[in-house]
Amino acid sequence: MLVELTVLFWITGLVYGSPNHPGDEQSFGYDSGELDPPHWATEYKTCSGKYQSPIDIEEDLVTKVNLPLLRFHNIDTLPTTTSIMNNGHTVVLQLNYSAPVMISGGPLTPTYKFTQLHFHWGVNDSLGSEDLINNHSYPMELHMVFTNTDYDSDSIALTKNDGLVVLASFFEITKEDNPVYSEIVNALDIIHMPDTSTFLPNGFTIRSVLPESTEHYFTYKGSLTTPPCLEVVTWIDFKHPIRLSHNQIQAFRMLRSKHGQLTHNARPVQELSGRPVWYNVGGFANLNIPNTSSGLTFDFSIFNMVMLLCCKLATLTLL
Repeated sequence: MLVELTVLFWITGLVYGSPNHPGDEQSFGYDSGELDPPHWATEYKTCSGKYQSPIDIEEDLVTKVNLPLLRFHNIDTLPTTTSIMNNGHTVVLQLNYSAPVMISGGPLTPTYKFTQLHFHWGVNDSLGSEDLINNHSYPMELHMVFTNTDYDSDSIALTKNDGLVVLASFFEITKEDNPVYSEIVNALDIIHMPDTSTFLPNGFTIRSVLPESTEHYFTYKGSLTTPPCLEVVTWIDFKHPIRLSHNQIQAFRMLRSKHGQLTHNARPVQELSGRPVWYNVGGFANLNIPNTSSGLTFDFSIFNMVMLLCCKLATLTLL
């Protein structure tokens, strides 16, 4: 158990931004006076990689595809415990289950296991998301992190280019509070200061914090958006946003970091560097079958071969 906890803390430190330089209180941040995003690569060389995240997704430039449905396992189950923490960089929630939450299908060949979720936000309601859509920023973005079950440990997964999947959901402002998020928002007063945590008395299901539709999304290969910015992530950005009130999002901006008020924590967009971005148009109804097996995956290799052949034919035509 001690070994498993050590690995878990190491993994979550990399994924959601805990310092990985012991004794260095300024390992990274988001403002001048800290090691801010333009200077991350001076200490974390992998943050200067070619395929970094986030990006600006231009809808006119994406490739439209019709992928199999994403398949979720155990997302309607309440966790046994739910912890929420202000780690000085973001708000992260750890949901503990007797049986793991899994995802497969869509652009994914392996099955991935849920690890944690966290948020990114901006100084006001006009910006805050990390990925942009047509150069438009949403006020906040939710990241659900999953690790590849093909590998023996999460630490090994972090060394592989298909090691992680992040489900990203955007938020837009509405007049009414979203009751699903009330318990999270109410807990922010308790974790006002960095490195504080508490448990949610009730918790929530993964399905309840997903967008109403998970059929339409953008997907691309990229990186973690915090140091060390490892390029091991398949990103799935849902098209349809989730609604929160201004007051609910404003509560996140009132949190404290080690350097002051945590008013924002979004990394600026990075160069696309020729990467393809796919948009799933939906309509793959014949695969709308519940996944009842945590080991069930869809073999996507044939689809990839067809897509590659089409791209080569298109290139020959242009020449």
